[in-house]
Amino acid sequence: MKRVTKRRGLVLIGVVTLSWPLAAWAAARGLIVQSEVARADAIVVLAGSSAYIERAHTAAKLFAAGRAPLIVLTNDNVRSGWSAAQQRNPLFIERAAEELAATGVDRKQIEFIPSPVTNTHDEAVQIRDYAQSRGWHSIIVVTSGYQSRRALWTLQRVLQGTPVEVGIDPAPTGQQSPAPAVWWCSSFGWKSVAGEYAKIIYYRLRY
Repeated sequence: MKRVTKRRGLVLIGVVTLSWPLAAWAAARGLIVQSEVARADAIVVLAGSSAYIERAHTAAKLFAAGRAPLIVLTNDNVRSGWSAAQQRNPLFIERAAEELAATGVDRKQIEFIPSPVTNTHDEAVQIRDYAQSRGWHSIIVVTSGYQSRRALWTLQRVLQGTPVEVGIDPAPTGQQSPAPAVWWCSSFGWKSVAGEYAKIIYYRLRY
C-alpha cells in the first residue's frame, strides 16, 4: 500500500512539473490584451517606474507610425536612481520623457499630467479629466503587457459616459517585463503576474 501511494505521489509530482510551464505561460498571456484605435488625439503612457523604458519605446513607435500627434505621461512622483549628468535623482516621469526624446520624439509633443497618482484608478481619473479638458475624443494608452487587462477595464469604467474612446497598446514583454515563458523564474515576475491577478480581484471588488 505504501508503495502504491508513493508511486501515485511521484506521478502527481511529474504531472505538475510537466504542466506547470504551460499553465504559467497561459496565466501570463491571459493578462495581456490589446484594443485597437487606429488614430487618436493622444498616446497616454501610464507611469511605471521599473518599466518606463519599454513603455516609452512602445509609445515612440506608435508616435512614429502617426497613430497620434502627442504623447502624454502620467506622474507617479517616484524618483529614479542617481543621475551623474544631472547630479540628482530625477523622477521616473522625467526619465520617460528623456527616453522618448532619445528615440526622436520632439519634446514639444510630450506633455505631463502633473498631479501625482498612486494607482491605476487614480491615473484613469486624471486621464479622464485631462482628456475632457482638452476636448479629446480618443486616446491610445500604453502600459506594460501584464497590466493591460486591468488598465483597460479600469479606464473603460472610469471613462464610461464620456465621449472619449479608449484603446490600449501594451509594451511587448521580454524587455523590462519578463517573457510569459519565464516570468516565474524571478521575484519581479511573480510580482508582475501573480500579483497582477490579486490586483484584478481587488479592483473588481473595490471599483
